[in-house]
Amino acid sequence: MKKTRLLTLGLAALFFGTTAVAQTQKGNLMVGADLTDFGFNFQKESTIFHFDLNPKLAYFFRDDFALGGYLNFGLETTGGNGTNVNYGVGALGRYYIHDENVRKLEFSKRARFFGEANVGFGGTNPANGASTNGLQLGVGPGLSYFITPNVALDALLKYDVIIGFGNSVTAHQLNFGLGFQIFLPTARARAIMREETGK
Repeated sequence: MKKTRLLTLGLAALFFGTTAVAQTQKGNLMVGADLTDFGFNFQKESTIFHFDLNPKLAYFFRDDFALGGYLNFGLETTGGNGTNVNYGVGALGRYYIHDENVRKLEFSKRARFFGEANVGFGGTNPANGASTNGLQLGVGPGLSYFITPNVALDALLKYDVIIGFGNSVTAHQLNFGLGFQIFLPTARARAIMREETGK
């Protein structure tokens, strides 16, 4: 019983005690993806399949501040009613908040609040209804939880707007995404590329 209690305390200390600062240092690379709305709906009339995938790649130009690019692709198929398609490509910025007042709100040293913004080209094209394609802007807060020193689970609440052309001039969305990010020093990323390519 005593060994079990000590093991539990040790795991809790490891789980809540590891700091999540080094991962967001200047020179590191962030690569990962957000997944939202993945699933099936089974109905009498038809089966609906839907998913959104949002891969990201960014480089930390300063401590806690990364710039990079993103892609997103969303698909919803409904039997007999066509396919709805969402897409986007562009630049993103992510800033991990280092303010001490905000850090007090974090429930663990493994957790980090961040803000993310994007600008690019995107579109929402339903099979039936108004489509919009054009300038895509997004902004929102998020939380990273580092399950290992270099891997974080992300939760991101983001407001997106597309301004452009199509049947509708603007399209608005509020998305909640769950995903993961891997943080690598650029030297480590280069070593992985050399191993993969054999160069």
